Amino acid sequence: MPGFPSSVLFCCDHNAIRSPMAEAMMKKLYGRRAYVQSAGVRSELEVDGFAVAVCQEIGIELSRHRVRSFEEMRDWGDDLGAFDLVVALSPASLRQALELTRESHLEVEYWPVMDPAGLTERREAKLNAYRETRDQIMKRMVQRFGPPESEEGAAPVSG
Repeated sequence: MPGFPSSVLFCCDHNAIRSPMAEAMMKKLYGRRAYVQSAGVRSELEVDGFAVAVCQEIGIELSRHRVRSFEEMRDWGDDLGAFDLVVALSPASLRQALELTRESHLEVEYWPVMDPAGLTERREAKLNAYRETRDQIMKRMVQRFGPPESEEGAAPVSG
């Protein structure tokens, strides 16, 4: 298994559901071990209320997430090539990440994660679909980065 990266960018289609969930989970589970951001191929949506709700269920705050695209990241001065690892959560974001990083020597991983948006109409069924997406991300994260640090007993982070 590759080592623990010092910086991670999660990406999906709109930066409204999957990648903000992954960003917030990574920050919660692994603290300051890595610099973590997220982006989307497009950014015309706001953070999804169902994503906020299912993250809140596990103690993760998502309501203040600001949606942004790859283009906005560049406009704001973020260098995508400066990330150690880009994790794409959708096929479109994988294509975009590979295109934007082809000049850089960084790792791009693809974690195929279900997009729960629009799968069902009933509120409880919708929440269950979002929980499934959240849990898929959590499982992949723990497989890739190892067991999370406990909040009380977290080892000091050395820079």
